[in-house]
Amino acid sequence: MSLPQTSLLRASQRAMRQMADRNTPFIKDEWYVVAFVTEIGRALLERTIIGQRLVLFRTTRGEPVALEDRCAHRSYPLSAGKLDGDTVICGYHGMRFDKVGDCIEVPSQATCPKGIGVRRYPLVERGPFVWGWFGAETEADPGRIPATPWLESDQWVSSQDYFHLPGNYVSLHENLLDLTHLTYVHAGSFGTPDYARAPYEVESSDGRYRITRSVVPTRLPPVWAVPTGLGHDHAARIATSEFVAPGLHVVSVTFYDTELAPDKRPEFIIRTCHVPTPETHGSTHYFIVHSRDFAQEDSSITEFMRGQLMMAFREDVEALTKLEQVLAEDDPERYEISVASDAPAVAMRRYLLRRAVPMTDAPADRGTVANSDLHASIRP
Repeated sequence: MSLPQTSLLRASQRAMRQMADRNTPFIKDEWYVVAFVTEIGRALLERTIIGQRLVLFRTTRGEPVALEDRCAHRSYPLSAGKLDGDTVICGYHGMRFDKVGDCIEVPSQATCPKGIGVRRYPLVERGPFVWGWFGAETEADPGRIPATPWLESDQWVSSQDYFHLPGNYVSLHENLLDLTHLTYVHAGSFGTPDYARAPYEVESSDGRYRITRSVVPTRLPPVWAVPTGLGHDHAARIATSEFVAPGLHVVSVTFYDTELAPDKRPEFIIRTCHVPTPETHGSTHYFIVHSRDFAQEDSSITEFMRGQLMMAFREDVEALTKLEQVLAEDDPERYEISVASDAPAVAMRRYLLRRAVPMTDAPADRGTVANSDLHASIRP
């Protein structure tokens, strides 16, 4: 197959420039998950979030703290030092920093100079997550943390996992917004042959992008068929994937028996928080919390589903790692073609670019998808 015609190639490259990619600056005025609640304790934890080196710990009263992981003296990582009470002692020259980041002791002199310290990042614990704010501290409004009320409800049971993804967070969001790939990437786990061709609907508003795919009727893969008992060819699988914020993506799926009347059929709902927290432009902290509203008391189902899902999500990590290797190549001739099912992903990437680079030179209509760009296809 030949390359696209020159006009189509240029249109494709122009469309790419209007969307966020692996090189787009990070959006700092946002809340991102820095860790699971259970990860932060009385040991110094080193972690990089949106390119910022952090040291995380809990005070003696259990308060989570995030400080810049760099001593103000000679830039030695504080995470390589020692936690003493509610203070961190640098392991290089012994400077001591309190929980707000102020230097309160310099061992080599009798008095500590005022105004020396490291940045402290605001943290909020919400459900299983510790969220961190990386914009101006005065703008750190906990009300902007994405709502996940089911994670704190006794009507849902959850399991959690983590991957270190050698890929960028923009690609992960895009992967989650078009689940066409389930038929191919996940052919051996929870994908089915009919998934890619199932009808779908898209919804977009500024900052919220959603695609709903109805696979009806279908035969569910074991991860869903076993716990729901829908092991036949007349099940329904209604999946909604939604970009909620730069640091949160939620996938909700409803299952039921299509041969039962709507008022007599039980519905089984699962909801998965996919949490992409950028580490660097080529790596991502991928937190996952999977929840269900049925069989809450059966721990064997929790472990079965967790094992099946982690196998599937590992397939995503492997695929996105391969994708990252291509995207990292500096190829000025590279182009990408978008199709109709990419509409929410394209809108999402334009939104990320608009947030990251408010003064971008992209055209004024960058929040919409031009038909010539969206439906472009390679022709012989």
